[in-house]
Amino acid sequence: MDQKSPLTVVRAKSAKNRGHRPVWKGIVSTWMILQTFGPVTAAWSQKTPNTLTYGELLEKIEQGKVKKVEINPSLQQAAVTLVGQTDKDPPKEVNLFDQNPELIKKLDAEKIEYGILPRTDNSALINVLTNLLVIIIVLGLLVFIIRRSANASGQAMNFGKSRARFQMEAKTGIEFNDVAGVDEAKEDLQEVVTFLKQPEKFTAIGAKIPKGVLLIGPPGTGKTLLAKAIAGEAGVPFFSISGSEFVEMFVGVGASRVRDLFRKAQENAPCLVFIDEIDAVGRQRGIGYGGGNDEREQTLNQLLTEMDGFEGNTGIIVIAATNRPDVLDSALLRPGRFDRQVVVDYPDFKGRLGILEVHSRDKKVAADVALEAIARRTPGFTGADLANMLNEAAIFTARRRKEAITMAEVNDAIDRIVAGMEGRALVDSKAKRLIAYHEVGHAIVGTLCPGHDQVEKVTLIPRGQAQGLTWFTPDEEPGLTSRSQLLARIAGLLGGRVAEECVFGENEVTTGAGNDIEKITYLARQMVTRLGMSELGLIALEEEGNSYLGGAGAGYHPDHSFAMMAKIDAQVRELVKQCHDLATKLILDNRVAIDRLVDILIEQETIDGDEFRRLLTEFQQQADRSMVTTV
Repeated sequence: MDQKSPLTVVRAKSAKNRGHRPVWKGIVSTWMILQTFGPVTAAWSQKTPNTLTYGELLEKIEQGKVKKVEINPSLQQAAVTLVGQTDKDPPKEVNLFDQNPELIKKLDAEKIEYGILPRTDNSALINVLTNLLVIIIVLGLLVFIIRRSANASGQAMNFGKSRARFQMEAKTGIEFNDVAGVDEAKEDLQEVVTFLKQPEKFTAIGAKIPKGVLLIGPPGTGKTLLAKAIAGEAGVPFFSISGSEFVEMFVGVGASRVRDLFRKAQENAPCLVFIDEIDAVGRQRGIGYGGGNDEREQTLNQLLTEMDGFEGNTGIIVIAATNRPDVLDSALLRPGRFDRQVVVDYPDFKGRLGILEVHSRDKKVAADVALEAIARRTPGFTGADLANMLNEAAIFTARRRKEAITMAEVNDAIDRIVAGMEGRALVDSKAKRLIAYHEVGHAIVGTLCPGHDQVEKVTLIPRGQAQGLTWFTPDEEPGLTSRSQLLARIAGLLGGRVAEECVFGENEVTTGAGNDIEKITYLARQMVTRLGMSELGLIALEEEGNSYLGGAGAGYHPDHSFAMMAKIDAQVRELVKQCHDLATKLILDNRVAIDRLVDILIEQETIDGDEFRRLLTEFQQQADRSMVTTV
């Protein structure tokens, strides 16, 4: 490929920029150059055979070789005719450099014939040119201002127009077959497509086409993807816009854009209108700090009117997406505007498996890759997370120069998404051994506590800010969590700190349990204040705040007296103490197994869940005890 050098690119860019400069700038520059350098250009010219220097002229005068001299004061030049020259020979030219008086004295002394041409006066011409140049500059400025004004007026006329992208037949390249993990939402939206394609099937029995469908769900679950699938299969005109594109800093622009959007939609009915992130414009009215009737509320009022006002709009189906349904105005959520609210939640195991099958179609996957195992290991992953995970696995595969994605790349991709980049492994030292006891403590207590999630992997490979990690795979089928499961979870979180205490002593515990203690406190406090799982009884002592609805901030806020606060703190400490005692007992009873598991973990750096449970069962059956050797 022919590539331009950086110098060529710079010159080409400069030439392009010069082509766009105003003409008057070039005129002014040329005039200034001529005025500045015109008088001295003759001095820079090189000597030719028909010229003499001033010194040579003086020598020839003294030698008597000069016949006649004609002086031109305007050009500061002299035409010299030498002795012996004929009339056909041109005179010699000499640059005088303001030496006229001295030359005249010399000529008079030598009695040489000379003449002085009259000085030409160019001031009138210069004045005319200067005035003409000023007129040209003024005219150029006027033309520039008029053109800018015309463009500004055109932009002002289009400022209130809708910025929605319009497609007569949307070709998104996505159909419902490309969407997995949200079967219930797909069923509802496929019915909307059927409404548009075969309306007589429903109108024959008196059914009405729904005016709006609101897609609700966490980020990354596929709300926008579903909208693209609807656009790809509906076969009707499709408008798409983001909620933030309605509102501007100028009053009335948002409402004007809403009117323009629905006017265009009415002209192309039946059609679909997709509004992404509708919470940007549809938030509850009356809570703004700048007053109730601000620009956003005017835009929302116009949107409510267009969706189901006095006149109404027939043949227009509005599909909106948001991950904050709690902040939307109640008038926007009522039937007649959004008749259906479709929840697009986190996919379950079956949904994740379907999503993995969709995203693995265009990737080279080795035969040992089990999508079922990946789906079981990724609870809580959204569709976007799973797509990103497979893409990271493909990047790892290319980096390692492999031909297909294997389970090793998939596992590394999951670890990177969950915990961050892999860091440098620690050398075999006291710090590494302490971290190993900490992680094995988590795994031991979690495995032996009934109701706790299963251990997925224990590793000493640093990732992110963690020096070691213990993964647990939660059981997502029940959907509810019992009191015993919460206590087991707290005990498992305490396992790392308890192992440090039992092996190295209370004075040698580290800051590694800081995040664990935060989670422990949160869970215990929720059990006491919101879940009614303490001796204080079945009462809610804290309520959930919401900063989006005018609360003091996100989180849980107290709804009790100061006297009750001490009782709550006492109950929280009691729950944590019970779990701490349980974790301590499990650690002390299985000290031999812990020591051996730590040695294996330091050697291998990673133990998967199945191997960990097998080794624990094997070591529990052995009665010998060994002393811990600290380095």
